[in-house]
Amino acid sequence: MRKVLALACLLLVTSCAAAQQPPAPVADPARALSGKVTVDGMYQHLQKLADIAAANGDSRADGTPGFDASVDYVAGVLRDKGFDVQTPEFQRLVMSSPGKPTLVVSGRSLSVDQASPLVTTPSGGLSAVTLRPQRAAGCTAGDYGSVDVRGAIAVVDDTACSVVDKQNAAVERGAVGVLVVSDPGSTGSPAGLFTPGYYRQLTAPVAVIDEVADGLLRRTSAPVRLTLNAKGAIVTSRSVVAQTKTGDPHNVVVAGAHLDSAAGSPGLNSNGSGIAAVLETAVQLGSSPNIANAVRFAFWGSPDTGLQGSSTYVAGLGRGGLDDVAMYLDFALLGSTNAGYFTLDGDQSGQPNPNVPAEQVPIGSAGVERTLAGYLNLAGVRPADQPLGLSGDYSAFLRAGIPIGGITTGSSQRKTATQARIWGGRAGVPFDPNYQTSRDTIANVDRATLTITGPAVAFAVGTYAHSTEGPNGVPARG
Repeated sequence: MRKVLALACLLLVTSCAAAQQPPAPVADPARALSGKVTVDGMYQHLQKLADIAAANGDSRADGTPGFDASVDYVAGVLRDKGFDVQTPEFQRLVMSSPGKPTLVVSGRSLSVDQASPLVTTPSGGLSAVTLRPQRAAGCTAGDYGSVDVRGAIAVVDDTACSVVDKQNAAVERGAVGVLVVSDPGSTGSPAGLFTPGYYRQLTAPVAVIDEVADGLLRRTSAPVRLTLNAKGAIVTSRSVVAQTKTGDPHNVVVAGAHLDSAAGSPGLNSNGSGIAAVLETAVQLGSSPNIANAVRFAFWGSPDTGLQGSSTYVAGLGRGGLDDVAMYLDFALLGSTNAGYFTLDGDQSGQPNPNVPAEQVPIGSAGVERTLAGYLNLAGVRPADQPLGLSGDYSAFLRAGIPIGGITTGSSQRKTATQARIWGGRAGVPFDPNYQTSRDTIANVDRATLTITGPAVAFAVGTYAHSTEGPNGVPARG
């Protein structure tokens, strides 16, 4: 009997000790996570988004009930999985009428850019002479010196300060409007000219003119007529953001996709496919996983209407919040029917975009590209470089100095004969023939393509959730 009792006690102690042992670490956590993100799981989300579009006029565009329902669906899935979910609001500008902003000089009518559609000229336009400050930038009232611009339209250049500062200085000196001479070319306007939300701070008629108009103005002292009749309004929109409760909150991996569709489009490839892949990755990772670095999942509002969701979010992080972000991973159009397989060109090995100089690409972006490209190669598709630009949600992170990376299978660009030989499909046809149209339905999301790209999202998230170090890692932030 004593032997039986002793054996029972031994078994009890052994079983208790076993129960207290932590689970064995997964040998390859990134592969494990990518294996859980299945095409069936992603299609469940796609079907929900398709149902939302069908119930709301076949659109999920920002500012419509379909978009609001998309926000509610994504936020609900994340909350059900234990995430603390935020839906940060931001304001964006909506154009109600493009108008025909013009400047008439010496009888010649010239098109101009209206700085803010919230500020128009009186019916029939604004007639006045044009005068220039002694210092061309016109950033302060002192720049005008002895020049009396009361009742005149001030003409300034695009240097040294924001358009708001230029307006304020001119109005303080009595000007009734402002013309900013700027011919930005391919590199865009000078940094700091158009600050975030500048159009809400303008109260006087302000237009941007080119060098041709400036030359005509310099040859006359007669009054000109400025007509600014574009009209717009400010509306409030939302993004969805959720972060794991575990992992280092000061070394965060952010994975994002844009949440809206183009106007009049269900948006199931653009960007339901990205939403489905990022959302299913969040579902399979869970809200409290055993990871070294926190993961933040972001679903952006308004990329198809100006990127305000991501840009406002990044601008609001502040220095400390930016230092907490290790990298940003962006995913859009992952199921194109005539697919290519592109990774954002973090190492600048492809044809560079002149708008994004190599020295401005954050260090670490090359390693992120290698991780994504390596997965695609092992999945049996040869990746190509996607030139970096300023029209994606990643651009706000790039400007902030945060390493970026991402995957896309292409949109309206046409597949070349060489690309068709590499990837299959039809040469001379867009990668996504249904891009931003009413045909962007769930039936036109390619299942086989999403089988490759969806797990690639999870692989990248899983890789960096466990470590941002190593040859494909990123520098420590802060």
